[in-house]
Amino acid sequence: ACSKTSRQLTEATAAFNYNTHINACHKLKQVSNKRRNSLKVLLQHDSPASSTLRSTSYVVFRFQMKVKVLSRNPDDYVRETKLDIQRVPRNYDPSLHPFEVSREYTRALNATKLERVFAKPFLASLDGHRDGVNCLAKHTQSLSTLLSGSCDGELKVWDLTKRECVRTLQAHEGFIRGVVVRYCGTSFFTVGDDKTIKQWTMETPGYGEEEEPLNTILGKTVFTGLDHHQNKSVFATCGQQVDIWDEQRSSPIRSFSWGVDSFSSIRFNPVETDLLGSCASDRSIILYDMRESTPLKKVVMTMRSNTLCWNPMEAFHFTCANEDYNLYTYDMRFLEKPIKVHMDHVSAVLDVDYSPTGQEFVSASFDKTIRIFPKNDGHSREVYHTKRMQHVICVKWSSDSKYILSGSDEMNIRLWKANAAEKLGVLSHREREAANYSQKLKEKFQHHPQIRRIARHRHLPKIFSFYRFGFSSTKPGSVPVLSEKEKHVVSVVK
Repeated sequence: ACSKTSRQLTEATAAFNYNTHINACHKLKQVSNKRRNSLKVLLQHDSPASSTLRSTSYVVFRFQMKVKVLSRNPDDYVRETKLDIQRVPRNYDPSLHPFEVSREYTRALNATKLERVFAKPFLASLDGHRDGVNCLAKHTQSLSTLLSGSCDGELKVWDLTKRECVRTLQAHEGFIRGVVVRYCGTSFFTVGDDKTIKQWTMETPGYGEEEEPLNTILGKTVFTGLDHHQNKSVFATCGQQVDIWDEQRSSPIRSFSWGVDSFSSIRFNPVETDLLGSCASDRSIILYDMRESTPLKKVVMTMRSNTLCWNPMEAFHFTCANEDYNLYTYDMRFLEKPIKVHMDHVSAVLDVDYSPTGQEFVSASFDKTIRIFPKNDGHSREVYHTKRMQHVICVKWSSDSKYILSGSDEMNIRLWKANAAEKLGVLSHREREAANYSQKLKEKFQHHPQIRRIARHRHLPKIFSFYRFGFSSTKPGSVPVLSEKEKHVVSVVK
């Protein structure tokens, strides 16, 4: 009975407290509403009391309840679509990531291994010639057009997107020694062993029409090289002498000779367009200014240079391909010694061409390989070869800096990727970000022994190792030590 009475008393007390609390809340609310209404009435009248209330109105509302809540912007952590990846908050404070370098090294090692796994540079082989490919030319206005001349005088025009020949013509009798496209892309010029210079239209003739040159110039000697000016109707040829021609005339407007029997190649400077250089049979490289009547200067080397190519981004630098298995980069203002000696080939270097960026160049050699060199590095970063490819005679770097074209004496033209492991086609944003991140990691850890060994390893025939690491037959100390840059230059003549 006592427990029942105490329980009833407790319930009655709780009910009384609850009712008292509810009544107090209602009264407080009524008082607040009355004060608010009276305040509004006073504020509407223009009186001293109302002005005082306006200045001290905050006192009335200072008893309002304030609630603090967490406020977040959903844009910071919510995906826009279900296809996006989840956003993960990160703190980039280095003190919170003591193993950051270790993780980056592992990622760089994996990226280097994957680069070698996906390195498949060969894209296509363009066959159709019936003799060795002797020269190549890029179209100045079209990325997908390529011209090639063979040793039997046949010239072919290729569509690289379809990888097929779209035009064939018999340009000369005997070797085609040079082919070049006019700067506007409407026509092209060829020279051959038949002592003629021919200008051809770039348009394919209609059905039933014969291939006829637009213009034919009969020379006195055999022409061995050809190049066109960058923005004028002028072209240059070389043979027993260097000749400058106007397209509207049948005789040269200027001729250069410097006591040399013959010249093997000639190239215009793409930046300083009035300058040109040639390689002569007396082991010299001669520089000319088209505005003057005499050559500028020449440098004589220990062995003959086959061809040269100007850097398209640095006006005074050019690289020559030499018979002593090396390539030499010169500054035309200081010919006493080369800027850089590029070594790795094991036979004569026959052709060289620069990337449009001016940072790299590609070389073709008699040792059946193609090598890609950074302009400031003495050794190649990449070497391409196949079992069927024989002596590589000519090579070109495409105008978009993504592809390399080579012509060899087994009658094929091959298309390669400039970056062996590069993925072709359209890349998504995440793929581009991942590729850039991997590239930066490889550059950061490129000198670590394990990563460097994997990145530099190439599968080459054993004959290359023999030529590179063959035994020496001279007694140590019997041959004086000379700088590699100085021992290949004989003299400079001005």
